[in-house]
Amino acid sequence: MNARTSPDAEVAAFARDIRASLSESPRHLPSRYLYDTLGSALFEAICALPWYRLTRAESALLERHGPDILAACAPLRSVVELGPGNGAKLACLLGARGDNGEPLDVHLIDVSAAALDAAEARLAALPGLAVVRHEASYDAGLAALESGSGPKLVLMLGSNIGNFDRPGALTMLRSMRAAMRPGDRVLLGADLIKDERDMLLAYDDPLGVTAAFDRNLLLRINRELGGDFDLAGFDYRVRWNADAARVEAWLVSRRMQTVRIPAAGLELALGTGEPIWIESAHKYTRESVFALLGQAGFVAQDCWENRDDGFALALARC
Repeated sequence: MNARTSPDAEVAAFARDIRASLSESPRHLPSRYLYDTLGSALFEAICALPWYRLTRAESALLERHGPDILAACAPLRSVVELGPGNGAKLACLLGARGDNGEPLDVHLIDVSAAALDAAEARLAALPGLAVVRHEASYDAGLAALESGSGPKLVLMLGSNIGNFDRPGALTMLRSMRAAMRPGDRVLLGADLIKDERDMLLAYDDPLGVTAAFDRNLLLRINRELGGDFDLAGFDYRVRWNADAARVEAWLVSRRMQTVRIPAAGLELALGTGEPIWIESAHKYTRESVFALLGQAGFVAQDCWENRDDGFALALARC
């Protein structure tokens, strides 16, 4: 299954979103567009960096507690993952079922075709899985799920919830809750607040991979919307915003420059030092994770923490 709009409609939506976000103050870009083919590959590289401990911390939790998580969700008929990446973490969790697990429907929801390809190929090695892919936004993918596919477990791993500000995260969780029924569960991965230096290094690595990941969005705008961004004309900067509990990534104009994006009908006059907000990574405490889940209509069930690396997996039920 491939629930997606036409290429022309996708480009038109991309253009509208870019025009709207770059016209606001502060100027910003929607982080969901970071994950084209190159962006997805760069993100996989980020996950392997020694300074980005999030992926390894979460994978260790899934490997250690996979049987406990599955037992807490039994009986289980389907699993839904929002943003599966290369599928490694889901394969780690479902590998705990062993060779004799009951048949399981697995729904993968992601805007990146490359990520869906990788995840689908990885899960093919596990027995008893019927994989359905949804190349769509999270909301559209959830809406496409069959009502009779429960009891189900909905996964949002990789601290993907951290891509949303608090109101946006609450809206996202409420959308998930609306697609679920009594007896269903959600497993939420959340990166926890830790030493500021460690958090900044995770998003401003010495190799510059994360900077390349964010600059790639300018390259995508040039390629798909006819923009003329000069990638060398921007510095990459990150900062910890303690009041909002988030790491912020910005591209800052090195000089006065004019950028044209014909498909978006936009001409930008950027001053020296003018920033464009590219992405944010919101951080949590164990208490704030469950408070957010509670606001969305879920009931806390269990939590597994990697305290050394500051990461938590929170399980809640409908």
